[in-house]
Amino acid sequence: MSDATALPEQIWDVIVVGGGPSGATAANDLALAGRSVLLIDRVGRIKPCGGAIPPRVLSEFDIPEHLLVAKVRSACMVAPSARRVDMPIESGFVGMVDREHFDEWLRVRAASHGATRLRAEFLGVRPGSHGGDPYQIECRGAPESAAAQPLQLRARSVIGADGAASAVARQCIPQAERMRYVAAYHEIVESPVGADGERCEVYYDGRLSPDFYGWVFPHGATTSVGVGSAQRGFSLRRATERLRQSANLGSSATIRREGAPIPMHPLKRWDDGRGVVLAGDAAGVVAPASGEGIYYAMLGGRLAADAVHEFLRSGAPAALRSARGRFMRDHGRVFWILGMMQWFWYRSDVRRERFVSICRDPDVQRLTWQAYLHKKLVRARPLAHARIFFKDMAHLLGLARV
Repeated sequence: MSDATALPEQIWDVIVVGGGPSGATAANDLALAGRSVLLIDRVGRIKPCGGAIPPRVLSEFDIPEHLLVAKVRSACMVAPSARRVDMPIESGFVGMVDREHFDEWLRVRAASHGATRLRAEFLGVRPGSHGGDPYQIECRGAPESAAAQPLQLRARSVIGADGAASAVARQCIPQAERMRYVAAYHEIVESPVGADGERCEVYYDGRLSPDFYGWVFPHGATTSVGVGSAQRGFSLRRATERLRQSANLGSSATIRREGAPIPMHPLKRWDDGRGVVLAGDAAGVVAPASGEGIYYAMLGGRLAADAVHEFLRSGAPAALRSARGRFMRDHGRVFWILGMMQWFWYRSDVRRERFVSICRDPDVQRLTWQAYLHKKLVRARPLAHARIFFKDMAHLLGLARV
């Protein structure tokens, strides 16, 4: 961990703003590629997050299994009527991590591979006076350090991985301020004695969220319980209190409370055409309908690192566009489908009730988990897709029993 006063006077190849899964992954990849990297991260902040990751994260990003605090093998979908539908995972599991420890492990790994860490608050960034001049980055050291005063840094490129309300995006990327958000809030509580550590619960109920959902995710000794909504004025804290009562967690000791915005759509542009590129929540890569973000954040960080590495090698700013292009080519269709699902099924409790009914179908369960675990649409079973289509139409037209 570097103190601002100990930083060398240099022009960094890249400064990464934000040390969550996206920024830490980008910093690690670029350090391994031999680039000089400064990772700026605020101290003491933990993002509210259910902590779910698909198993492929372990192999794709070389993550040790001991960071998993739980393995979920079944999800219980709860309808507004309190009817419950179990969705077992036939082959595989959903891993659970605690962001407090998972994120720090990623930052430590990046530093072990050569990235320099700086605990500081990002203040601003501006391009050099002439083309090719380094960016000027201003930050303020951590309050407990000897360098709490503003500090001027320079870098050839910048990766903005500073969350949904990204200051880098607002300062550098056109129309970034138009990003829409879901506000998320959760409480980490002590898990009750005898709690099922391999089963999560997802609540589709307008009393808990008028346009999203509530969750209860096991984290071993603790449990994440929370809700999200984009509706202004909706009290996430009161909804979480109701959810805790419904899930028999009302008397569980509260360890910490966290809240933050979650983006609803990827931004249409992730780079400034000069040397800045976004990653993770700053770029809007959180899956609609599910709110899943860790895997997509890490992937976005890797793609941003690849783009910056090529930009530094070639000097061609057009290389920065590859981060968004590659991501949308592989995942844009899934995001569009999930967005349509959220728009249609989360609009009323009547539709939520029917949505949970659809989840009883074995074909739906099988294809849902295959798509989640492998992060792509499953095309190998056309008859199953056809059956799901006609069942969905029956529900849409009100012809199916709920």
